[in-house]
Amino acid sequence: MKKLLSVFILGFVLLTLILPQPVLAEEALNGSKIFSNFCAACHINGNNVVVANKTLKKGALLQYLKGYEEDAQAAIVNQVTNGKNAMPAFKNRLTAEEIKTVADYVATQAEKGWLSSPSQTEGLKLDRENSR
Repeated sequence: MKKLLSVFILGFVLLTLILPQPVLAEEALNGSKIFSNFCAACHINGNNVVVANKTLKKGALLQYLKGYEEDAQAAIVNQVTNGKNAMPAFKNRLTAEEIKTVADYVATQAEKGWLSSPSQTEGLKLDRENSR
């Protein structure tokens, strides 16, 4: 009986460690989609077309976003939810889960230095081709 219980617990632990990975990948994809749909018009590739120096790049977030150094995701969630100055609030446009997902995406991209994602650059390629 002890052996069966040990095998069951081991199996459960292994499944717990293995299963979250696809969910994280799906969340990153969802974050990219949400960003492309709601944020990229002003923040393409982490830049800012409204206030040029207040980008979504790590250095600017550290300088301008209150609480970013202590808890990056929470600071971004607060900014997206409530807005501030030129940034509109998204609390009535996105669910709390969508805001958390896009905040995680922004924090991750800031850490990576905003390497262009296919969803953001695809539209630019099409615009360039159509303007020729």
